[in-house]
Amino acid sequence: MIEGYGTMDATAQAALVARGEVSPDELLDSALEAVERLNPQLNAVVLIQEHIARKAIRDGLPRGPFRGVPFLLKDLGCEAVDFPSNSGSRLCANTRYGRDSAIYQRIRATGVVSFGRTTAPEGGIGPATESAVYGGPTRNPWALDRTPGGSSGGAGAAVAAGIVAAAHGSDGGGSVRIPASSCGLFGFKPTRARLPDGPYAGEGWAGMAIDGFLTTSVRDTAYFLDACEGADLGAPYWAPPLGRGHAAAITRPPRRLRVALCETTLTGDPIHPDCKAVVHQAAQLLASLGHHIEHARPEADTLGMMRAWTDIVACGAALSVHKTLNGRAVDPAEVEGVTRGAIAHAATIPGERYLEAVGQVHAYGREMAAFFEPWDILLTATLAEPPARIGRFAHDTEDYVAFRIGPEGVFAYSPFCAAFNASGQPAASLPLHMTAEGLPIGIHLAARFGADEELIALCAEIEAAAPWAARRAPLHV
Repeated sequence: MIEGYGTMDATAQAALVARGEVSPDELLDSALEAVERLNPQLNAVVLIQEHIARKAIRDGLPRGPFRGVPFLLKDLGCEAVDFPSNSGSRLCANTRYGRDSAIYQRIRATGVVSFGRTTAPEGGIGPATESAVYGGPTRNPWALDRTPGGSSGGAGAAVAAGIVAAAHGSDGGGSVRIPASSCGLFGFKPTRARLPDGPYAGEGWAGMAIDGFLTTSVRDTAYFLDACEGADLGAPYWAPPLGRGHAAAITRPPRRLRVALCETTLTGDPIHPDCKAVVHQAAQLLASLGHHIEHARPEADTLGMMRAWTDIVACGAALSVHKTLNGRAVDPAEVEGVTRGAIAHAATIPGERYLEAVGQVHAYGREMAAFFEPWDILLTATLAEPPARIGRFAHDTEDYVAFRIGPEGVFAYSPFCAAFNASGQPAASLPLHMTAEGLPIGIHLAARFGADEELIALCAEIEAAAPWAARRAPLHV
């Protein structure tokens, strides 16, 4: 293995290749060695396509910002001819695609060497990654009895363990930010429609889902976003245009910002003391940097939004399964319990209710936009608790509604992230702190719709003031 392989971000690895100090094949060798060494404990990397990666190197890699850097695609979305997918489900095992998705084409153009996929929960509907198709749960390299999060849980585990420096993810209700918080990484959800969805989808979950990246550094995410941003051909809507771009934005701090500090959930419920303490520590850091901090909480109808989100996602899960079945009845052996529950719940939702739910999500976006009129940033925890233990969000239950919005459900555990999928605003999780037990806790920052550059500039300023790059998970290359 290349010396220091697991300690470098993707930008540093690409610089080694550009200087001729290492070759893309040598970096790939290191990544594959790390998979062999660590994946038996983590269960994070699947569907390895080494021959495709070697051929890409032989054929000549694009001269993008990450030329020669090993990379992993999430096993959900990011459709690619050379990379079959399970979508986290036995029903969809080894699905092959007839053409590449726009997001994969743009990722490939960065010069990365994609060589496999990372685990995801079935249909992407959980905050943990424990799909039956992978033969067992995906585990967190910080503590093997804890989840790395979901739905980009395999990506989070692989990056936190140093198998790769960066990986593709996607986020429909926190699925990049939850693993970022759980695994001590940086995760950024862009403004709605900032990244392309086509041609396999016009929008995901009524516009709430978007692709993203799990990285160890802010700069890696900035370069990936710049390389991949912009609507694809025929997109139903576009994000507001960028100014200088994310990479240019992080070269200098943002203006001094007005930050609303929320130490509870968005509905006023208490959060775990460790998470609350982290929020206050982050506020102190921001204040020391000259930003203005005040307590404030949005009065938007977050509970109504989450009920609407739950209905929309159930309909999305049912549609995906029924399209795959193509007229066949659902076989319980092919589909996990929570997905069967989602299908059953979707069957109770008439068309009028679906449109009403979409309208509720849109109304929530307007309420959140109004809240942000006097504020630039909303600061919260990313999760209401430290990373959950394996099994807490297992998919064996068929009570889909309780799984999502019950008193011990997903919304109680992750009450912040989905709000900004609904509103479409950019939001990020930063790995600022650790519990006394050595578990990562993220803070969550959200900005106005379209203010991606200002948000990522703030993230870079925080990273410079309180660096996290030196932290290493116990299970690490």
